[in-house]
Amino acid sequence: MATFALVATSVTFNAFAQIVLRKAMTVGILPPVQHSLALAWALGTNVWLWAGMACYALSIGLWLAVLGRLEVSVAYPMLSMGYILAAVIGVFWLGEQVGLERASGIALICAGVFVIGRTA
Repeated sequence: MATFALVATSVTFNAFAQIVLRKAMTVGILPPVQHSLALAWALGTNVWLWAGMACYALSIGLWLAVLGRLEVSVAYPMLSMGYILAAVIGVFWLGEQVGLERASGIALICAGVFVIGRTA
């Protein structure tokens, strides 16, 4: 149970990283790459970008603990739980649309993860 809690927490931070980084890229207009100083300033002062990177860092730290407890062939497919989280958060926080086909694809992936998890 503790291992699953580690997996779930790591996956949650990873999903939040995706959502927050998406938010970082929708706040304002980024200067073109040719204006490297302005671009560096815009990215360096983007709170959403830093929050996303922090979520990734936490996710990686937790994931290392997961890999210390589970075989990679069992642990890695569990990352796909993030598809559900990212889709749900994207719908409610970013106003994204998830149609029947996309939801069905996510469900199919999760069914596969369930089958793999039963072999652990």
